[in-house]
Amino acid sequence: MPLKLFNTLGRELQEFRPLVPGKVGLYGCGPTVYKYAHLGNMRPYVVHDVLVRFLRSLGYEVTHVMNVTDVGHLSDDADEGEDKMVKSAEELHKGVLEIAAFYTAAFFRDTERLNVARPTVVCPATEHIGEMIELVRRIEAKGYTYSAGGNLYFDVSKFPRYGELARIDLEELKAGARVEVDPNKKHHADFVLWFTKSKFEGQALTWDSPWGRGYPGWHLECSAMSMKYLGESFDIHAGGIEHIPIHHTNEIAQSEAATGKRWVNYWLHNEWLTLGKLKMSKSSGEVLTVQTLVDKGYDPLDYRYFLLGSHYRSQAAFTWEALDGARAALSGLRERVLALRDRAAAPVPADALGTAAKARLDAFRAAMEDDLSTPRALAELWGLLKDGAIPPEEALGAALAMDSVLGLALGALERKAPAVDPALAAKVEALVAARAEAKKAKDYARADALRAEIAGLGVELRDSPSGTTWTLSGRAP
Repeated sequence: MPLKLFNTLGRELQEFRPLVPGKVGLYGCGPTVYKYAHLGNMRPYVVHDVLVRFLRSLGYEVTHVMNVTDVGHLSDDADEGEDKMVKSAEELHKGVLEIAAFYTAAFFRDTERLNVARPTVVCPATEHIGEMIELVRRIEAKGYTYSAGGNLYFDVSKFPRYGELARIDLEELKAGARVEVDPNKKHHADFVLWFTKSKFEGQALTWDSPWGRGYPGWHLECSAMSMKYLGESFDIHAGGIEHIPIHHTNEIAQSEAATGKRWVNYWLHNEWLTLGKLKMSKSSGEVLTVQTLVDKGYDPLDYRYFLLGSHYRSQAAFTWEALDGARAALSGLRERVLALRDRAAAPVPADALGTAAKARLDAFRAAMEDDLSTPRALAELWGLLKDGAIPPEEALGAALAMDSVLGLALGALERKAPAVDPALAAKVEALVAARAEAKKAKDYARADALRAEIAGLGVELRDSPSGTTWTLSGRAP
């Protein structure tokens, strides 16, 4: 069956057809690097990673672009509130770029621990100011802007399709506007393309531009950088549902005003992670990070498994009990894969599977083709591993093919040697030394007796020309 994705633009499942056969351009909203990313922040990156992995498993050449917001993101998407970067710099008494570099590195450490592959292109906003200025020039030349109070605004009334993604009616929005926070705006939904009159004293990062020295509006960076690396039209834009009503709506308006054509064909939005009935956010008072999980003894991949257990368009309710369940399930999954490896000479490639294993893999792919249904995909993986009729080499090959999409690192598993009690180790070493002396004295009866005593401790000996080594045999003494 063909891959179908739920397109927010249209609110329906649509068959995926790339603009260029065999190639996919994907842009995913990246982090604002002013604090550590919390677990809710990390959900979209796992979703994007699974999407990229699956597209590549289908044979597509994927160019995945992600921005890093290191300038100009206010605490409210609608050009209001505080500048998050400046606020964090002031709190920590560091420069804005120092803050950005520190939290960017922290973000990628966390994504690596979640086995999220680094995007093809990572583009910090501060390195693309020239592209943003050029895009604003194009928008201005098309007549979609006005200057007021020293700032340059986008006039939404001149873009007939404004609000299509979020299904916003401009007249209703205008009527429902309670307070006009920015008196320079002609319409409540107008947004700043370029700030020259910052609401903050001594703005940290500013650049020269045709409209004066200042800095870009937050929405601008995604449009400018995606078009630089993916072209003026591309296949997929992904992000959290919170971006639909303002950020992504404004991105569409400014991009299509500049180019006069459709910017993005498919919009994918993931739901929130929740704590009880609240979405996880820094303002909720409960900020859990990947490091929090590590400090509590969890493997970050336990959290990845937890996320895969919910469809990306459904809210995922985080509890410690749910994470414990994911940890137990992942542990069981790993044990089954290790057991297959113990029995299999080598995994059979996906294109050489027998009928039964191929059917399991086909069912997995069908689940993923149905709008990335990872809960069903996990169920298919479990079904494969529990099917004793499939030869171990084929079951292992199919499982690894599935995991190339799920990203649980099952192919990198290694059996860990059981921990050895120091007292037992000392006793075994003494017995091994005594046995070596007995063999040297040709007292083979004593050497055999010592070997039996060592085996009784649950220890296996291996003699070689270079000496004797020992490991726990797994049999209790």
